[in-house]
Amino acid sequence: MGMKTKIALGAVVGIAVIGAMSANSGDGDGDAKSDSRTSASAGEKPGDGAKADGAKADGGKTDGGKADGASDAEPAGDKAVEKASQAEQFKAFVQKNGSPNEKDAVSHVTKVQGADEQNDILDAADVYTDFTGGLMGEGTGPAKLIASAFADWKDSENGLVTVYDAEGEILGNGQF
Repeated sequence: MGMKTKIALGAVVGIAVIGAMSANSGDGDGDAKSDSRTSASAGEKPGDGAKADGAKADGGKTDGGKADGASDAEPAGDKAVEKASQAEQFKAFVQKNGSPNEKDAVSHVTKVQGADEQNDILDAADVYTDFTGGLMGEGTGPAKLIASAFADWKDSENGLVTVYDAEGEILGNGQF
């Protein structure tokens, strides 16, 4: 009995040590992510500083100068798109590229979630509409059009978009 107790105790201690190590390694990744966010915000600050004070931007590194030149050309438009909600971005895409039926269906979209974070392993996006009635209501046909338009907008190896009505009931879904 003593030997079995020692083995069981060793297994419990080993699992606890592995759990503690994995928890600490998760903290390290979180710090790295916050560092990258800090560097992203630091990249934004020189752009803002360049607008306010040209001397600071010119006195910085050459990378800052490249970022300033790029921010004058394209990212100004990109920043406007980034500031728009996912629903607004989706609607703008469909207005530009969609069929008349898709444009009509997408005009009922009120909110889009999960479209910005994709890892191509298991991507899930939710599209909320102002339709009512659930599966038996008027929104089931347009839900398929919305899911199809979403698949044109975003591409994933293994994505699923779900379309909901105003009360949160599922109207339909599709792969993207």
